[in-house]
Amino acid sequence: MSKTINVALAGAGAFGIKHLDGIQNIDGVEVVSLVSRELDKTREVAAKYGIPHVTTNLDDSLALKEVDAVILCTPTQMHAAQSIACLKAGKHVQVEIPLCDELKAGEEVLALQKQTGLVAMVGHTRRFNPSHQYVHQKIQAGEFDIQQMDVQTYFFRRTNMNALGQPRSWTDHLLWHHAAHTVDLFAYQCGSPIVKANAVQGPIHKELGIAMDMSIQLKAANGAICTLSLSFNNDGPLGTFFRYIGDTATYIARYDDLVNGKEEKIDVSQIDVSMNGIELQDREFFAAIREGREPNSSVAQVLPCYQVLDQLEQQLKAG
Repeated sequence: MSKTINVALAGAGAFGIKHLDGIQNIDGVEVVSLVSRELDKTREVAAKYGIPHVTTNLDDSLALKEVDAVILCTPTQMHAAQSIACLKAGKHVQVEIPLCDELKAGEEVLALQKQTGLVAMVGHTRRFNPSHQYVHQKIQAGEFDIQQMDVQTYFFRRTNMNALGQPRSWTDHLLWHHAAHTVDLFAYQCGSPIVKANAVQGPIHKELGIAMDMSIQLKAANGAICTLSLSFNNDGPLGTFFRYIGDTATYIARYDDLVNGKEEKIDVSQIDVSMNGIELQDREFFAAIREGREPNSSVAQVLPCYQVLDQLEQQLKAG
């Protein structure tokens, strides 16, 4: 494909804006349709980014012949069904994390992707952040092996608000959303499947109906281990912080920043063409479409992560 890739983006919230900003830096790609819940706000965003078509219904965008691909930044509960709708409409699809909030739905997306041969990718951004790419390259070169990962995913979220401080129409989830980042990254960086997983969770919030605290242990087939702590109760620095403890070094990744175990900064500015993980993720999606290949973070590659999340959910229900 040498022509411009025309994209429909669904979900003009905090993450949708991040994709729109990233796409502006990518040649040969144009967002031609914007879908979101509130028409007036969607029109405002569309006007800012020069997007000609606006709708509140994804089906309207899928009906546009000029649309080649769709990026879904919609509520978690819609992800699998909307991914299936995109593939059935003959559109390549990138869905923001998580692919699904129940394993069967993720398996259905993969089955349809295999049937259609279209590009179907999930936004596991950590695979693309330059800080994590640096560690991955060290592993690929045989210069570093992970012995243990210690990860903290912390937010202060007592009400249902998004990253822009706006009310959400859906409820976030520590296991199916936030743990998915680390479960996938751990197996990806180790180059080894997860063979053991344990989880415990704190009390269920009376209004939100979800656990606000969770602890997860993982073990890969190659012997590496991972400890993941997650909380919506943390009143302090927010985000996810990764400590890689290896045989030759220790690395601490904070989004796009990387330091060694002594807190000495490591320059990752030359690792890729951008320091923006979302932009790099989108570049991979469009490159895979142009080159007719499977993308990094394809549905097929990340489904094992959701199999582990399903196992953990069964444990938590039983407990």
